[in-house]
Amino acid sequence: MDMDMDMDSTETSKLVGKTNDDPLSETEPPATKTNNRHPFIIKLLKIILEPLQWLQMLSSQLNPTFVFGVILVYGFNQGFSGSFFKVVSDYYWKDVQKIQPSVVQLYTGLYSIPWIMKPIWGLMTDVFPVKGYRRRPYFILAGVVGAISAAIVAIGGKLTAGVALSCLIGLSAAVAIADVTIDACIARNSIEIRSLASDLQSLCGFSSSAGALIGYSTSGFFVHHLGPQVSLGILAIPPALLVFLGFIIYEHRTTTRSSEENKSTEKLGLALRGMYKTIRFPQVWKPSLYMFLSLALSFSTHEGHFYWYTDPKAGPAFSQEFVGIIYAIGALASMVGVLIYHKNLKDYPFRSILFMAQLLYSVCGMLDLMFILRWNLALGIPDYLFVIMEECVSRIVSRIRWMPMIVLSSRLCPLGIEGTFFALLMCIDSLGSLTSKWGGGMVLHLFHVTRNDFTNLWLVVLIRNVLRFSTLALIFLVPKSGQSEAIIPSDLLTNNSASITIDNKEEKDKNLELVPMINVEKAQVY
Repeated sequence: MDMDMDMDSTETSKLVGKTNDDPLSETEPPATKTNNRHPFIIKLLKIILEPLQWLQMLSSQLNPTFVFGVILVYGFNQGFSGSFFKVVSDYYWKDVQKIQPSVVQLYTGLYSIPWIMKPIWGLMTDVFPVKGYRRRPYFILAGVVGAISAAIVAIGGKLTAGVALSCLIGLSAAVAIADVTIDACIARNSIEIRSLASDLQSLCGFSSSAGALIGYSTSGFFVHHLGPQVSLGILAIPPALLVFLGFIIYEHRTTTRSSEENKSTEKLGLALRGMYKTIRFPQVWKPSLYMFLSLALSFSTHEGHFYWYTDPKAGPAFSQEFVGIIYAIGALASMVGVLIYHKNLKDYPFRSILFMAQLLYSVCGMLDLMFILRWNLALGIPDYLFVIMEECVSRIVSRIRWMPMIVLSSRLCPLGIEGTFFALLMCIDSLGSLTSKWGGGMVLHLFHVTRNDFTNLWLVVLIRNVLRFSTLALIFLVPKSGQSEAIIPSDLLTNNSASITIDNKEEKDKNLELVPMINVEKAQVY
């Protein structure tokens, strides 16, 4: 054996044409240095390729076009639109309409109305197909409503506050309708493949944060050069993408007979009874109550902060571009929060992760108080640096706090009415957000925080922080189960699925698929 090995080695040496006396052997040390760089290059490539491999894994276990739909809806329609809308609409109310911050806080609460109506959208997609289609019509409807609303507010000239508010609510409705359509599929896949429930929420979070990064980064630039009113016209682009999505989504057109049409009312009744039966379980209403209270008790002071940020006398007088940069860096931090959750926290029990997240969320609120009282200057920290630090920390913690709530919501949905029930849970969260915004507006008004007077803003923030800490006393409402474990009884899943599902083939049609290119061209011509 040793002789054979020596012969192989000698033959190899001859074939290569190298001997120990070969002067090329002197080049081996540089080659060794190059090899030392390989681990770094391999590690860098691994980091770059890991997200693509993750997407490939999701596409292999789920419908790949479903993954595409999630990225489009959450990345462009929610992430970009939501972030761009947040900055531009704030400047619109402040500089164009010239409204007090407490009133704007009440107006922004009205943006939640389409989200509170999510159970209605969910019932429509689950029970009332339009000409045999359950998904396409609602994507197209969302796109048309959003595009028209953005166009009116952008080119309508001097609008009254009521008309402008209606258009902005229309933009919010476009996002909500598209969201409930894709959320039904997310909820169903989370139930059927429990191990991927956290991965799906991570995909939503990454897509949303990436879109938000783009929206925040460009918002200040457009406001500065185009003005807030014209900049709102850019928000017609994401709804247009929803219309495109509605045409390329493939669904088998179900043949609707008169007898089947008569069953719509019966199916609606079954869905409502299923929702009522499910929400009565303690395993469901207790965590739902916690999610509502955790949002409602932490009332929003965003408009007071925004007016103070941009005030040249009382505040740091941040420019329009820098406000966008602050939020853009916050979007990056939000992506870090998603990564931390996905890598390290998705296996923790719900009660443990939500308790720690709420505690950190309460502590982070004190950074706002320090900034308003200008303690950062006493510590030698400039305003621009402190606000970026505060935004990063708060966005990371907020994302870590929010994601297990979404996973918990998806785990509470029974089969058969998963779209409607998930929409109901999101409606409860939207009510909590509405309560937070309206409560914040009333507190800002009671403490006389106006466009020019921010004397009591620190006191408003202090009260908010105390309420955040008080939410920790409600953590007993959250189940101790793990994030991949079943929470609601298995018989409830079976009963609801059997009562609502009429044809298994129709249920499979709910999976999103891209239509072949030939059909795409026909659909576009039509």
